[in-house]
Amino acid sequence: MSFADIAQDSLTEGSERAILVGVDLRNGGEGVSLESSLAELERLVNTAGAQVVATTWQRLDSPNPRTFIGSGKAEEVASMCRSFAADVVIFDDELTPSQQSNLEKAMPREVKVIDRTALILDIFALHATTKEGRLQVRLAQNQYLLPRLRGMWAHLASNRMGGGVGSRFGEGESQLEVDRRMVRRRITSIKRELEQVSKMRSLQRESRYASSVFKVAEAGYTNAGKSSLINRLCDAQVLSYDKLFATLDSTTRKLSLPGGREVTLTDTVGFIQKLPTNLIEAFRSTLDEIRGADLILHVIDVSSDERMRQMQSVEETLESIGAHHVPRIDVYNKCDLLDDEELSFLKSRYPHAVFVSSVTGMGVDDLLKAIERSAAASEELLSVCIPYSRGDLVALAHSSCTLMFEEYGQDGTHMTIRVPSQHISTFSSFKS
Repeated sequence: MSFADIAQDSLTEGSERAILVGVDLRNGGEGVSLESSLAELERLVNTAGAQVVATTWQRLDSPNPRTFIGSGKAEEVASMCRSFAADVVIFDDELTPSQQSNLEKAMPREVKVIDRTALILDIFALHATTKEGRLQVRLAQNQYLLPRLRGMWAHLASNRMGGGVGSRFGEGESQLEVDRRMVRRRITSIKRELEQVSKMRSLQRESRYASSVFKVAEAGYTNAGKSSLINRLCDAQVLSYDKLFATLDSTTRKLSLPGGREVTLTDTVGFIQKLPTNLIEAFRSTLDEIRGADLILHVIDVSSDERMRQMQSVEETLESIGAHHVPRIDVYNKCDLLDDEELSFLKSRYPHAVFVSSVTGMGVDDLLKAIERSAAASEELLSVCIPYSRGDLVALAHSSCTLMFEEYGQDGTHMTIRVPSQHISTFSSFKS
């Protein structure tokens, strides 16, 4: 069974021509509709700079161990490659090394076969800008490449993987074992370098933790508008595009709340369905910003027809990185794209959520107040008398607490302070 969605007139001259292949599994499916998954795959292809010329799919009880799809379907895809002059075939699910190798053999010469994971890695390679981001991408690429060297070796030698979508994995060598040793050394070297960069990030993170500054992190599906929101809230200059994975590198900015308190707000990489495990592992240091936050803003594209599935994907990823316990606020973004009736219905259905538009500024004040309430809820209001001999505690109160009242008495410094949870025990013995 197949369908084609051909748009010959819209093809950009010189761009790679891609055929998408999906499998609808009767057993063992992930609860994600094939239609939505393939639509997302097409957006990924467009982000990578290629053009989709045809889409096909097959319903199976389970993947074929040799070619993922059936042998007859593989022949059909090969025929489609010739009919549409395709350059690359992209599978919506991850292929095993042997499946990829067998499919390459079944396709016309010079037609590449890659999977969703390779495509995402390719996009990450395009969008990583910081040293840490580039290292994380290189690590994930090489971890993906290592088990596939046997099947790809002949193609590496003949330069079939020399350019275009899915091929930013480095050059091959003339011998398989040399390739393997080279990739293993590269992985070890990248891990070592990434560890050094991660240590610097950890020191910066620990510095923020030590200051007891309330830490807010954005999390959400890719293209939900996280970068646009941080630009609106913090007057930041974070690049934002209507593309998947436009932001890979985390950005932290100061955010001033209505009561005058300052917190930090961090923008992080977006999530996606079927997010490769090795990517989560490679970006763990970046995702630590989410796990170590005091509050998560779960940014949701309210205009998306797939928002429930997208929210579920985010929840699953948060749980996989150990951030499911962090308090969060659901932030429904892009409300400017809804009519009044839709917006009213959603507000009544989700009374605890905040509805905003990073474009118009609608609801931003409500979001700031919600963040402020959450920050206050994490503190305890204490009236204390600090002896003059404990000037260190007075300094700590000024640097790490919210000062409400201060007066100098005969017995010491009388203060009313909002104390973060990690310092409550320090000040409790001086209650007045």
